[in-house]
Amino acid sequence: MRTDFDERLAPNQSPPYVDHNLFTEDAALLDATAGIDADFSALGADYGAAERLDEGRLANENPPRLRVVDARGNRIDMVEFHPAYHALMRRGIAGGLHSAAWSAWGAAPQGHRTRAAHLYIATQAESGHICPLTMTNASVAALMAEPEVARRWLPKILGRAYDPAQRPWWEKGAVTLGMGMTEAQGGTDVRANESQAVAREGGYAITGRKWFMSAPMCDAFLVLAQAPGGLTCFLTPRFRPDGALNGIYFQRLKDKLGNRSNASSEVEFHGAFAERVGPEGHGVRTILEMVQLTRLDCVVASAGQMRFALALAVHHARHRIVFQRRLVDQPLMRAVLADLALESEASTALAFRLARAFDSARADGREAAYARLITPAAKYLVCKAAPNFIYEALECHGGNGYVEEWPLARAYREAPLNAIWEGSGNVMALDVLRAIGKAPEETRGLVARLAETCGLDAATLGLSFDGASPAGAERMARRTAERLGRLAAAAALSERRPELAEAYARTRLLDDQRTHYGASDLADVEALLMARVLPEGGMH
Repeated sequence: MRTDFDERLAPNQSPPYVDHNLFTEDAALLDATAGIDADFSALGADYGAAERLDEGRLANENPPRLRVVDARGNRIDMVEFHPAYHALMRRGIAGGLHSAAWSAWGAAPQGHRTRAAHLYIATQAESGHICPLTMTNASVAALMAEPEVARRWLPKILGRAYDPAQRPWWEKGAVTLGMGMTEAQGGTDVRANESQAVAREGGYAITGRKWFMSAPMCDAFLVLAQAPGGLTCFLTPRFRPDGALNGIYFQRLKDKLGNRSNASSEVEFHGAFAERVGPEGHGVRTILEMVQLTRLDCVVASAGQMRFALALAVHHARHRIVFQRRLVDQPLMRAVLADLALESEASTALAFRLARAFDSARADGREAAYARLITPAAKYLVCKAAPNFIYEALECHGGNGYVEEWPLARAYREAPLNAIWEGSGNVMALDVLRAIGKAPEETRGLVARLAETCGLDAATLGLSFDGASPAGAERMARRTAERLGRLAAAAALSERRPELAEAYARTRLLDDQRTHYGASDLADVEALLMARVLPEGGMH
């Protein structure tokens, strides 16, 4: 008979996953960040603290509200947020999550990898507030197309003092930038945009609508509109140069499946003041400089979300007793968890290998080629893997995982966003084909090097790319993108964990493909994978 029963406590429940160090307890992240001149231990402890995780919960349970007018009927177009959201934003900006990839003018050494570690950790606490921080960081790449605009805005972008007040950007110590690209009639096809930009003294006036404008509380937005010379990129601030509110009118906030803490809006521009960024007619080219960076963030953030879900699943399995044994000691559950752990290890390795390519691209042609080809393949692979991965981690919790009070329900609703944002799966697969078509010889060399790293033959993987593009290439573009992404992941994993890379290549590239986690035979590396998820001494 039990003598320690406490009627106030629910029996046989895993304790909350709080006050863990999201850096020091993550062996895959420790491997991925080796060689970076920074210590992320304090960051890992901070974002893993119960207080920070609770801020994430509160920010999502209390989503933003749009105030179109004030009490007297004056148009204000203001978005209000819960204090928990502001606390997360303040911490992110103080740590440079919105700008750490940049120095006073140009890329910072190791900036993309350093920032990737911050992003990977921060998104585990809460993902919605990452959106404006990602766009602000990436916006610098687009602003460089107009040096005078960049000169004025960059000091504010590099600032570290978060200021959520609705006031002119030049009065603030730090600013955030959003995006307004897509319109209802075109979506991904931004060349179908109908918004018009007309030259005015000191800038342009934009009139039109945007179906999605991300993070409407930002201080300015990069917007695509049709100028006389064609589709052009513009910087549209919340306030005109004379200090008056700009002609930006929010129609409503989107009621989204997930990403509840973050605001996404429909907007109308009524002669809104804007400054041109890049030449007229070069809007797509200009904005792609930004999009390449936001795609990197999508990969890193999805890898971070997968890691958090895995840690939650293993933590629960170590505490939950079923049929007189801990879940984690039961062979079938261990098979599932080990398979998830292998996928997480590879996703993390690939994300940081890609960030390293961004750091080295300016000085190394091979690294630039890697970034061009692998960015869409990695985004396709990792971001599309995340929803099913997180669902499987949720199922490890049984019915508890399906309850909103447990963190995996929110993580599961969040997971699809990165696969949709900045180019859905089909767009990424087609971008892979375009990258191959533009530089076939460069592609063959890169793929050969990746295959050699893993001890594989590119031809047997269907990635030889010899001769003309085969018939049906577009129809099979998803297969090409996935296999290229998996080859890159295996190569990245080989750099520090060749035994795991061999298991990954065997089960993801060579064997008959398994549909669900837990169906691969990982007996030879299962113990290693399970030991690397969470240190037993770190079990709370």
